[in-house]
Amino acid sequence: MSPIRLLIVDDHPIVRDGLRGVFAGDEEFAVVGEAANGAEALARVTRADVDVVLMDLRMPVMGGVEAIRRLRDEAPQVRVLVLTTYDGDRDVLPAVEAGAIGYLLKDAPREELLRGVRAAHAGQPVLSPSVATRLMGLAAGGGKDQADTLSARELDVLRLVAGGATNRAVAQQLFISEATVKTHLLHLYEKLGVRDRAAAVSAAYQHGLLG
Repeated sequence: MSPIRLLIVDDHPIVRDGLRGVFAGDEEFAVVGEAANGAEALARVTRADVDVVLMDLRMPVMGGVEAIRRLRDEAPQVRVLVLTTYDGDRDVLPAVEAGAIGYLLKDAPREELLRGVRAAHAGQPVLSPSVATRLMGLAAGGGKDQADTLSARELDVLRLVAGGATNRAVAQQLFISEATVKTHLLHLYEKLGVRDRAAAVSAAYQHGLLG
């Protein structure tokens, strides 16, 4: 099996070195490049086959959110997993809404980082526990009006997706077809005003639909 090809994007060389060390020696992963800002990341992705980008947010020249937005348009097959020091909602939501599949903190344990990259590569949304807690906290101010627009089955699908289930796993657990799961997801995206699974999970926490 081919290794998961990673691009590390951070403006601090010592952070890039540390992240490279996390994946060094593990045949499941291969760091194929590094970048010091979003503009360099875009250039690297066009020159090398990349599966997952580990993206910092606060960088000079081009920040992470803009880079994520550009990657979504120019290289939609690439998964972007945000790694940052900050878990504030003003960072979390724009990154996920721009197209990031997940969000982990840089001080996450090594195994959590490895699991996060595996999940991102598989197309599963990733949120660190502290980020999920922060998003749940936003629910107190956001109200629960969105819950009234979702059917019971749509909420079932949403909960399973938030737990990392694939469409096939959701279908098996709810005894429905994968096509029906996809239909429910499309309805969820429209009602929550999002484009993908990760953003749906983020919005669900924000509006108090999960937890």
